[in-house]
Amino acid sequence: MTKTTKSDHGKKPVNLLEDPVGSTLKRMTIPMIYGMVLLMTFNLIDTFFVSLLGTQPLAAISFTFPVTFTVISLTIGLGIGTSAVIARSLGKKDHSAAKDSATAAMYLAAVIVAALSVVGYLFTDQLFTALGAQEQLLPLIHQYMDIWYIGSVCLIGPMIGNAILRASGDTKTPSIIMGSAGLINAILDPIFIFGLGPIPAMGIQGAAIATLLSWIFGLIFVLNILTKKLNLIHTHFSTIKNLLPACKNILKIGLPAAGANMLTPIAAAIMTAIVATYGESAVAAFGVGSRIESIACLVVLAMSMTLPPFISQNFGAGSMHRVEEAYKVSVKFVLVWQVVIFAVLVVSAPLIANIFAKEEAVADIIKLFIWILPLGYGLQGIIILTNSSFNALHKPMVALVLSIIRLFICYVPLAYIGSYFYDLTGFFVGALLGNVVMAAISYRLFSKQFTQDCVLSKA
Repeated sequence: MTKTTKSDHGKKPVNLLEDPVGSTLKRMTIPMIYGMVLLMTFNLIDTFFVSLLGTQPLAAISFTFPVTFTVISLTIGLGIGTSAVIARSLGKKDHSAAKDSATAAMYLAAVIVAALSVVGYLFTDQLFTALGAQEQLLPLIHQYMDIWYIGSVCLIGPMIGNAILRASGDTKTPSIIMGSAGLINAILDPIFIFGLGPIPAMGIQGAAIATLLSWIFGLIFVLNILTKKLNLIHTHFSTIKNLLPACKNILKIGLPAAGANMLTPIAAAIMTAIVATYGESAVAAFGVGSRIESIACLVVLAMSMTLPPFISQNFGAGSMHRVEEAYKVSVKFVLVWQVVIFAVLVVSAPLIANIFAKEEAVADIIKLFIWILPLGYGLQGIIILTNSSFNALHKPMVALVLSIIRLFICYVPLAYIGSYFYDLTGFFVGALLGNVVMAAISYRLFSKQFTQDCVLSKA
């Protein structure tokens, strides 16, 4: 396999280097959307079952999020680096280099995640006490995290393995893996949490075991496809000498990408702290708005996973005109799509507010959020796609700098300034203006960078 992959049974394989740009991106993105919708749905079910155990288990799970998110963000970053390196090799028709890189990525991620998990396991009490967990919650946290740490290496399946598949142009299989793993987790949760037949009720530990088994399934599924069907992973042990160059290339992109991912929750925490000055109602409404945002921007997130492999393969093949076309087609689609989403949200704002809010004050702020911030989601999409494109072009530091500028020079500061002068309305308008300014900067910088790359490629 070089530049094509079967995306649908019975359909012509996707050729990232020759097929029409728009239709190719569409065929790649739609399966990712399905997979992400299923995964989000099953994650909500997972949280629901844990909530039935009571306030303390739910609080314990909440404390685990920063730690698990850190490890997951790192694997996502490594996945970005993996996808960029492999896709470029496939674009050059160098299947051997792609295979070496895929194998190196699996080893590298396993070693890094295992090392982090060992440290986390040894210092669980100190870590979660520092995060603010009270002593009575530590036994519950141990019940969940001790299992989570043991199984965390299996994350390389859904994270790194799926990145390798996307690099080859296959987005249907990753969506099946995400959806299937989420379904397995949702089915096993009530069985292990509350018990069934000979299986005893294990509480919060049962939730961790269900998650572990779903990861194991994902890992076995991915390895079977990568080794037997696509021949993109070595089945024999490779020496460190052979894998080291590929590891360096992956880390060169993966570490900055992981750093950029970790900036987002930091910015979110600062934004929440600003909102908290307006009381609990504002915090509750902002939390609802943030969840609405994650759903409203689902298509953008899916495209941020499918556009990079397309760009990297064509970058490797020297087809920079297809890179430019893919970027501009994606940007135009995102702008139009998010305008439609904004219109739907504005019309349904009162209904959404009534569903999520029991108090009038909370409902009013939810409506205010919906009437202002989603107007900029298309512009936020430009920012996200630009960062993804720079990673795909093997320019991760540019993407990292753009993330820093967006969050800590435009988005958060303008939101704070707006809140200082015009309260919550100013806060939301300031955040919107932050996206406007950053979208213009991102688009202009990518256009400039593309022009420079074209000049260099012709020189």
